[in-house]
Amino acid sequence: MARRFRGQFHQKVDAKGRVSIPAQFRRVVEACDPDWTDGLRPSLVLHFGPRTQGFLTGYTIEAMDDIDRRIDALPRGSSQRKLLEHTVHSQSQPTQLDDDGRIVLPQRLRERLELDGEALFVGVGDSFRIWKPEAFEAEEARVEAWLEAQGDEFDPFALLPDLPAGGDG
Repeated sequence: MARRFRGQFHQKVDAKGRVSIPAQFRRVVEACDPDWTDGLRPSLVLHFGPRTQGFLTGYTIEAMDDIDRRIDALPRGSSQRKLLEHTVHSQSQPTQLDDDGRIVLPQRLRERLELDGEALFVGVGDSFRIWKPEAFEAEEARVEAWLEAQGDEFDPFALLPDLPAGGDG
């Protein structure tokens, strides 16, 4: 079963803020929700981050549990832990897919992203991002410009680190 978010999907956002999670993404959300079984509504966490961030991030329950464990491993009261607790816990919202595979994007988040009728879902591995399509175009142009600056012979896969022998990380 798929456990990674991949691809790009344009989805309609209705006047109430309901938007369908792409079917491929739903399978990942279901597979990575340890409490989900057929007939139940799968859960995920929307992270909206700082105002300078131009997208919302959708995390599976497993991915958010991993982030929580990492935060909990930091010394209680440390500045790093306080910052992460604030930026992760206070700027995220648990949600569930309804029976039609939709979530509701709250008005304040739609306004923040200036979503008007359409959202672009972009898979980024263990999470996905929800963009205003025009904002994503600008981000994609920045990535393309960086890649072009690397030269014609540059292979982005060269950025991948070697894995330890006999394991996957």
